[in-house]
Amino acid sequence: MQPFVIELRNLASGSSTFEWQAGCEFFETFGNPDILDASIAVSVQVNNLGLTLYVKAAIRGSVTVPCDRCLEGLQLPVEVSFEETYTPETMQLDLSQDIYDFVVLSLPMKRVHAEGLCNSETIKYLNVEQ
Repeated sequence: MQPFVIELRNLASGSSTFEWQAGCEFFETFGNPDILDASIAVSVQVNNLGLTLYVKAAIRGSVTVPCDRCLEGLQLPVEVSFEETYTPETMQLDLSQDIYDFVVLSLPMKRVHAEGLCNSETIKYLNVEQ
């Protein structure tokens, strides 16, 4: 089974729980060059209501992105959740796009190291005070 894909023909009525891990290869499949590394844990609870599925997901971990100031790797925590109702049209529910979107949208717009932690060699060439 692919990560973040739930086979509906095997899904029992009521509630089911799924656990997955994702690394940088997951973000590479979306063509995102900003995610240098990742360690994400995803926990999904699916309530099968017959024709619809109620999904509650919790995403925790961290991603490494380039610092906007010095371009060195900057590790950012990720903790986001979402709840959604789906009416699947096929025998699979693929949550990959939703998980990707919620992780990327949880990241700050300005991504810089804390004061004094940027690469000092790079900072010498910039006209900024750190």
